[in-house]
Amino acid sequence: MQKRVHVAVGVIIDNQQQILLALRHGHLHQGGKWEFPGGKVESDETVTQALVRELAEEVNLQVGSSIPFMKISHDYPDKHVLLDIHLVTDFTGEAKGMESQQIAWVNINELAQYEFPEANKPILDKLLQHYS
Repeated sequence: MQKRVHVAVGVIIDNQQQILLALRHGHLHQGGKWEFPGGKVESDETVTQALVRELAEEVNLQVGSSIPFMKISHDYPDKHVLLDIHLVTDFTGEAKGMESQQIAWVNINELAQYEFPEANKPILDKLLQHYS
């Protein structure tokens, strides 16, 4: 049986209603696609702790607080993911790709122009309903 990977995901929204996206490196699972930043929840941390740690490590942002947005369980042919998605509007720092990944601030109504992993599609749908 395949392992389920628990991932804390941050939908980071700035004052201009733009959302921060990061481009997955080509060698990674679902590489070459855009995603909402985040990462694996370790066994000794909460989703919020993982989100705060991952966003600092990945995109140089310090999270003040976050709001649970949705959970998605998705089965890829090669792995199962449980995405714990939080909205992050309370943050400080200047976003940059700390792992040499490309990042972009994107208007919500332009998200459809970016290619995302399949598991992210319900997030996009809910964001578009929520903010349009």
